[in-house]
Amino acid sequence: MLNTFRLYKPVMRQLAGGGRGVLLLALLSAGCSQGTVPVSYKEDIVPLLTEHCGRCHDNDGTGTQQSGLAMDSYEQLMQGTRLGPVIHPGDPAGSTLLALVESRTDPAIRMPIDGHNPLSADEVSQLRRWIKEGAPNN
Repeated sequence: MLNTFRLYKPVMRQLAGGGRGVLLLALLSAGCSQGTVPVSYKEDIVPLLTEHCGRCHDNDGTGTQQSGLAMDSYEQLMQGTRLGPVIHPGDPAGSTLLALVESRTDPAIRMPIDGHNPLSADEVSQLRRWIKEGAPNN
């Protein structure tokens, strides 16, 4: 953002003189401060997991019993299954959870199981983005 401001600084100085370009100055300043809002674990990912995965992957669910993956908390999700983590922060391609919901694995283990309430393309994209952003507990 600072580098962007430096690029616009001479332009803004020139336009600001005599009241000309005040609107343009405001627009340029606003454009410098806006960016992509990070995906929120609590506001975006928890509701998604609850809706699509909670039926089987709560503490007592069949999915938890079979795989060891519980999704009741961030810590449980990041712990993964008995075989290891299902989320690799910063690495969507290496994250098993994403492979399971995108059907990049054996169809017999596609999640949600039996095609029950699958994630939409937007939800998969949001999950992928959260993982790419480092899967923070935010």
